[in-house]
Amino acid sequence: MRVLVVEDDAELAEAIGVGLRRERMAVDVALDGVAGLDRALFTGYDVIVLDRDLPGRHGDEVCAELVSAGCRSRVLMLTAAATIEDRVDGLGLGADDYLPKPFAFAELVARIRALVRRAQPAVPPVLASGDIVVDPGRRLASRGGRCLDLGPKEFGVLELLLAAQGRAVSAEELLERVWDEMADPFSSAVKVTISRLRGKLGDPPVIDTVAQAGYRIAR
Repeated sequence: MRVLVVEDDAELAEAIGVGLRRERMAVDVALDGVAGLDRALFTGYDVIVLDRDLPGRHGDEVCAELVSAGCRSRVLMLTAAATIEDRVDGLGLGADDYLPKPFAFAELVARIRALVRRAQPAVPPVLASGDIVVDPGRRLASRGGRCLDLGPKEFGVLELLLAAQGRAVSAEELLERVWDEMADPFSSAVKVTISRLRGKLGDPPVIDTVAQAGYRIAR
């Protein structure tokens, strides 16, 4: 899951980023509306956490521009104002959800995960294929009842492959959805992670390499 946090309070933005990474999400951060809009239009984020009161370009403008451009990312708008009118205005601009400040971090995480589920209909909250089970909400993965000790990238790759329900997922898509903007697109990060994940999943092998297409869970 890849998330963009657009928040001008650098300390808060960093704290949100650190917390979401601990939840096994890939996170990019922008500190103003101009940078946030540029990144949102360039990268296919699952969720954009968008502060409303931003310098450069106001959060309302950013949200409206994203909707106008046909951006498919879900938008969770943050604001210090908590009146009903503010909520209606934000949702009316095209935001998918609204969270007033101050907020509990656990609620932020829950709302982000709920938005991702809404963006991917028919994908259950607990993913399974054969004897492999992944619970993204509790960050647990197992095979044949054996708990798997997966790193954040391994967990993210396995979650994405299971959610694809047999569709081959390209290395480019894995890199975009599981890694953040610091990832080198020419690196072997995806191959290395797939290799480690295969080792941890054990036998019989369940991740197929599909020529010219990527990787998928064998069925």
